[in-house]
Amino acid sequence: MDTLKSVLDKSFNIDFVSAVLSNPREKDGTVKVKIRPVMKQDRLLFQCEEYRNNQAFHLNLEAEATSEYVENQMKVFKQMQMETRQFRYQVLVSKKGKMTIQKRLQTAEVKEVNYSHNRAKHYILEEGKTVPFLRDLGVMTKTGEIVRTKFDKFRQINRFLEFIEDILPQLPKDREVTILDFGCGKSYLTFAMYYYLHELNGYDIRIIGLDLKTDVIEACNQLAKKYGYRKLKFLEGNIADYTGSDEGDMVVTLHACDTATDFALAKAVGWKAKVILSVPCCQHELNGQMANEVLAPLFSYGLIKERMAALVTDSLRAEYLKREGYDTQILEFIDMEHTPKNILIRAVYTGKRGDNDEAICACEKMLHVQPTLGKLLKGEIYD
Repeated sequence: MDTLKSVLDKSFNIDFVSAVLSNPREKDGTVKVKIRPVMKQDRLLFQCEEYRNNQAFHLNLEAEATSEYVENQMKVFKQMQMETRQFRYQVLVSKKGKMTIQKRLQTAEVKEVNYSHNRAKHYILEEGKTVPFLRDLGVMTKTGEIVRTKFDKFRQINRFLEFIEDILPQLPKDREVTILDFGCGKSYLTFAMYYYLHELNGYDIRIIGLDLKTDVIEACNQLAKKYGYRKLKFLEGNIADYTGSDEGDMVVTLHACDTATDFALAKAVGWKAKVILSVPCCQHELNGQMANEVLAPLFSYGLIKERMAALVTDSLRAEYLKREGYDTQILEFIDMEHTPKNILIRAVYTGKRGDNDEAICACEKMLHVQPTLGKLLKGEIYD
């Protein structure tokens, strides 16, 4: 059986295509590494792109150094996908450190490698390749060009799919995966999820989108039918009143307004959903509750208090999820210059409850706040 070192030593040459290291053991630090070949002054190098603190850092290494670099990084990461012109590799590392290497022959034609040192950003949904739902939603032209005024939306969709890519190891491939999208709106990201997971990655998924707008729901159902997305359905309704399912593997809430996010998160916790992705919006509730004698001078400025209330709201939401057994992160969804609604809460269920209840209660008491999610999880509000 090949060892990791032997696989790496044989892979970093002119036949190397790409590698992605993901699923780190520790959430603080580098969260992903992407590797690609580059040519610099006629020398073949391997560019290692490390993602941490919402920034990308680059190293250009020769083959032997790259092999050593990856071997060391796999002490930190639990998963690696790697491609050469001949083979596809998947490397998995268990919690106890046991490594499994899966090797398969390439069955499809390998696309041409771009060796340029400074290249255009690669998107999961590529420019120049027509995607039907992006065309019908007005993001792409018939030839696959991005509509100039919709480029921010295109970037947002791809950024969201990067978060989906990161949690793929959490989704089972041996059964149907149920995804609830609460407050789906025009459903750009809902269609993107279905296309990426089912069409591109072969997952058996059922997605239910929920929103209050009748015309939007009708239009989305028509598009899903048009594309043959048999297990993508859109329903009209209020998140707090939704009773159409008693389970969900993944719950998504994108810009659900104010406490609607809390009702969605409470349902996800009740189902023990494996993955939660939430981009909160319009966090007004705590703005009317927050009070503290020491911080009173800061709260006297309306704009400052509003922003502080939004940050406190989302921080407490993350802490509640941690308490309920989720490994929780708050991440930048998309650059602030494109949208102020740029915080994403990502939570993966581990079943290991946090010991932060005392700290949460102290924070609530200090600020005189009683967030809806906290009350829902205690059963003080019946959703």
